[in-house]
Amino acid sequence: MSKVRLFNPDSLSPPVGFSHAAGANGFVWLGGQIASDSSGTVLHPGDMSSQFRVAIDNVRRALEASGCEADDVVKITYYVTDLPAYRRALKPIGEAYREVMGKHFPAATLVGVSGLFDPEAMIEIECVAVEGRSTE
Repeated sequence: MSKVRLFNPDSLSPPVGFSHAAGANGFVWLGGQIASDSSGTVLHPGDMSSQFRVAIDNVRRALEASGCEADDVVKITYYVTDLPAYRRALKPIGEAYREVMGKHFPAATLVGVSGLFDPEAMIEIECVAVEGRSTE
């Protein structure tokens, strides 16, 4: 029996060749979450702050599916295709972040990238959490 648990909530895009979250040895790793709906369609093309809002909410959904919550996150990484757009949207991005993460600010990295798998996606967020609530 595998010691790795995989989590793929129906509220996120259908996983094809990946899982949204995986847990093992007291940790949960979230695969990158973008601004997609449950069908996998990227929402709000060209709108960084709206895409951030959807992506961070998808992080919340994946965390909940794994039995974690925002306070359990120890590391978060942002991959952004348009750094100037991200900088311009800092205020609404901060508001969306606090709606999901509250005043919890784990270790973080922001990386500018030339593109993501879905060319409409402007941001992808992944994180690592310690297992919080019981996953039983």
